[in-house]
Amino acid sequence: MILDARVLQPEFIPQEVKHRSAEVGHLSDTLRPVMDGNHAETSFLYGPSGTGKTCIAQYTVERLRENTFDLTHQYVNCWEDYTRFKTLYRILDGISSTVDIHRKSTPKDELLERLRRNVDDPYIVILDEVDQLEDKSLLYDLYRIPNLAMILIANREEDVFAHLDDRLNSRLSSSVRIRFGRYNLTGLTAILEDRVHWGLVDGALDQEGMELIADKAAGDARKAIGILRNAAQTASYNNLDAIPHSVIEDSVSETKSEIQQKTIDKLTDDQRVLYEILTEDEEIDPATLYDQYTDRVDDAKSKRMVRNYLAKLEHYNLIVSEGQTKGRIYRLKRVC
Repeated sequence: MILDARVLQPEFIPQEVKHRSAEVGHLSDTLRPVMDGNHAETSFLYGPSGTGKTCIAQYTVERLRENTFDLTHQYVNCWEDYTRFKTLYRILDGISSTVDIHRKSTPKDELLERLRRNVDDPYIVILDEVDQLEDKSLLYDLYRIPNLAMILIANREEDVFAHLDDRLNSRLSSSVRIRFGRYNLTGLTAILEDRVHWGLVDGALDQEGMELIADKAAGDARKAIGILRNAAQTASYNNLDAIPHSVIEDSVSETKSEIQQKTIDKLTDDQRVLYEILTEDEEIDPATLYDQYTDRVDDAKSKRMVRNYLAKLEHYNLIVSEGQTKGRIYRLKRVC
């Protein structure tokens, strides 16, 4: 049943995107000055998870590369590479400048200087989950490098811009904002139609089945593609010629659990400690949570940073909060 398993992965970049032409056009216009050797404003893509921000960023850059031989780019997931050293290392890796860098002995300042020296041609850097950067002053340093253009991706504006210093805020305040809303039923169904066409044999899933998946995914493309993949794998395992609607229904909770586990796996050390505390308590207030957190780590982050971590966990449906300020409580969110 499955012709091309790559197409059923959320990371797959299609040849044509559906229902995001306005966002692609806006981002392309913002980046075009780089192709002429000029400075391009920083682009900021924001919106809920599963709305195509990462896909559109990579798709747009790939289309620009087809027309510009010297254009290079690098994708950095700042949730995984969240320290200044790791982020710079990943960016340098995109221009093959990491051969003699040693993670323990090479000074951080050397990485930045090397980047400045080696970016001679247009270079686009996509910083996904940029709110996870420990040292956001790095954005200022990157902004000042000629020929380097940044695409920043996050869920919410306030997670990135609320706590920047004046120097950085003045530079990034002019960044081009591109908001991504949830897909509607028609948009998600169109995305699934393409994935089914290129990834599965003819007749594997009917139109009603695609609409059922789109409805269950509730505007989240990542979830929709996950349901499709798991349903197709189940149907293939059972030697079925087509995917029954009952298999789709059974794949919904499996996909939610799968997405939740992937999110847990990429938590930073501090976020993981907070999550572990919440798995042990039915509910907990912020003060008690912070006290338990400081008892378990050697280098505790500030209360403000911990609040940011908790907001991130909540946005990715790992926890929920109820109440305001002093009356607020946190608890684990269970997969339905």
